[in-house]
Amino acid sequence: MAGSTETRGGVFTALVSVYVILTLAALGRSGYQIATKFEEAPVAYVLSAVAAVVYLIATIALIVSARRGGRLVAISALAFEAAGVLGVGTLSLFRPDLFPADTVWSTFGQGYLFIPLVLPFIGLWWLFRTRRPR
Repeated sequence: MAGSTETRGGVFTALVSVYVILTLAALGRSGYQIATKFEEAPVAYVLSAVAAVVYLIATIALIVSARRGGRLVAISALAFEAAGVLGVGTLSLFRPDLFPADTVWSTFGQGYLFIPLVLPFIGLWWLFRTRRPR
């Protein structure tokens, strides 16, 4: 049952905590890069800002996932995040010329200890594990 102690316990708290930290890190990084050296790699820095916004949406959606519509927003945000990290990660390996500077999702989040690669899948696992029976 969503909202119960079982579903809102340790895994949920850890998941949301990591999302909060990742959101702040990505916002700080992209904000600094855009403000100080945007002309060097605009695509990379905008992608980092997009990642930060996606992390923020995912964080809020996970928190309200027990509410009507919250779960759908959370699943959508996590799926978009997974697609983004897989897409940008793959492109950054095979077409590094497209990314003169790293993004949050470059090489599958290597600069963030691959947390961006695994986090959306952990989030999706948690959402599906805690869904209410129909």
